[in-house]
Amino acid sequence: MSDAASEIARLRAELAAQTARAQAAERDLAQARALASCTDAMIQELKLEIAKLRRDKYGTSSERRARLIDQLELQLEELEAAATEDALAAEEAAAQDTTSTVRAFTRRKPVRKPFPEHLPRERVVVEAPTNCSCCGSDRIVKMGEDVTETLEVIPRQWKVIQTVREKFTCRACEKISQPPAPFHTIPRGWAGPQLIAMVAFDKYGQHQPLNRQSERIAREGIDLSLSTLADLIGHACAALAPIHELIEQHVLTAARLHGDDTTVPLLARGGTKTARLWTYVRDDGPWGGSAPPAALFKFSRDRQMIHPNKHLAGWQGVLQADAYSGYNDLYLADRAPGPARSALCWSHARRKFFELADIAGNVRKNKPAHDISPVALEAVKRIDAIFDIERAINGMNADARLAMRQARSRPLVVELHTWLLEERARMSKHNSVAKAIDYLMPPKGDRWGAFTAFLDDGRICLTNNAAERALRGIALGRKSWLFAGSERGGERAAFMYTLIVSCMMNNIDPQAWMADVLARIPDITVSRLPELLPWNWKAQQEAVKAA
Repeated sequence: MSDAASEIARLRAELAAQTARAQAAERDLAQARALASCTDAMIQELKLEIAKLRRDKYGTSSERRARLIDQLELQLEELEAAATEDALAAEEAAAQDTTSTVRAFTRRKPVRKPFPEHLPRERVVVEAPTNCSCCGSDRIVKMGEDVTETLEVIPRQWKVIQTVREKFTCRACEKISQPPAPFHTIPRGWAGPQLIAMVAFDKYGQHQPLNRQSERIAREGIDLSLSTLADLIGHACAALAPIHELIEQHVLTAARLHGDDTTVPLLARGGTKTARLWTYVRDDGPWGGSAPPAALFKFSRDRQMIHPNKHLAGWQGVLQADAYSGYNDLYLADRAPGPARSALCWSHARRKFFELADIAGNVRKNKPAHDISPVALEAVKRIDAIFDIERAINGMNADARLAMRQARSRPLVVELHTWLLEERARMSKHNSVAKAIDYLMPPKGDRWGAFTAFLDDGRICLTNNAAERALRGIALGRKSWLFAGSERGGERAAFMYTLIVSCMMNNIDPQAWMADVLARIPDITVSRLPELLPWNWKAQQEAVKAA
């Protein structure tokens, strides 16, 4: 029995040693990642300084050199934000074990200059103690104060908030009493939540790169470098990560999702390459569902099938998307935890016919108005009749929608199917209308079943427009921010778009929400984090207004 006990003790000791080694390896990895990120940021900052010095030395820069400086500034912006995230992760990993020795690394952080004297100061005095914190005596007198200045922004009005913590000394025991320092969104609290929210929303919601923001802020009398603003973005992402995780969980617990993707230029050696931003949208409003809408964004370097498989690993339900073959693995019968069900978009199918029957479009292109396909025009009319029914039942509960579709939509869909088959039999495979029909009913594969899935499920929408609406802002803003500076930059953009678009889907001002969350999240417990989700936050704001 003693031998067994000693063997158990030995195994426990080995397990504890292995666990300690694994934790140490994780800490070392976080430190190495932070060191590498900081080094990359330093190198990029030096490259930018060299490029600017050359421009100053050789006079007005050429268009090519100007583009190079813009490119270097964007790369520095992404690297600075990544360095901040990695440094915070390293500090968090080191804080978990106070007995370990953390390997130091240096980072060329932006030098913060004193706030301009012309800015108004607003003193926020932390409530002073009335008794000595040591002996409890009330014989305390003020001996000084500590002032922390935080740069904050009121819409287009800058000010410095001075948080004052008065010090008192006890005449009975000579001890000093002072209220504890409040928690800040970022260490030492030099930037207020309103400022951080403004910079983040302008970059991702208004598509204004940080170098342009820095120039605009400088014109208002405040000197905030690109590196300083990038540092704020990194802190914002680190602070909002728990909220992003909750939104992701909310989206991936839906029984029905809209999926789509759009192109994103990604900076690469020798130019740019085409990367992708994917979105998965939960929107139960069309069938009267009670779950709030939200969108989840993901970034990838390409459009390979592996990405949607990774994004939706462990999810099962109805996926509303276009006919992109990259989703096909999700529909396999042997997929774990089970096959997803495909529901294809009728807007995509209608668009192919409409392009061949667009009279106004032909006129704009100086083509004869009568130069259209009568078969395509008839197909558009028949599909529009189905859309008319959908508009009438939008917002009804799933059972009512299903009953209406069975009674009114199914006969139209059956007639459309028969008519398309008859027309397709008269056409060659090279006919443009035949290609539009083949999108609905390809010669190989059963795509028609995915197009008609809405007839058997009242929750399914006729289109994938919810996902396209979520991507609309990105498509409109691409010309402003030109490209993603790095893969980490693309992932950071997807992170912020998840927060911003989810707010917009709930009719919330993303900047106001972000500022309030950044102000409250340092003091909130983990169990109360769901209170900061956009839809819960909105309910709280409405309750306050009503009161």
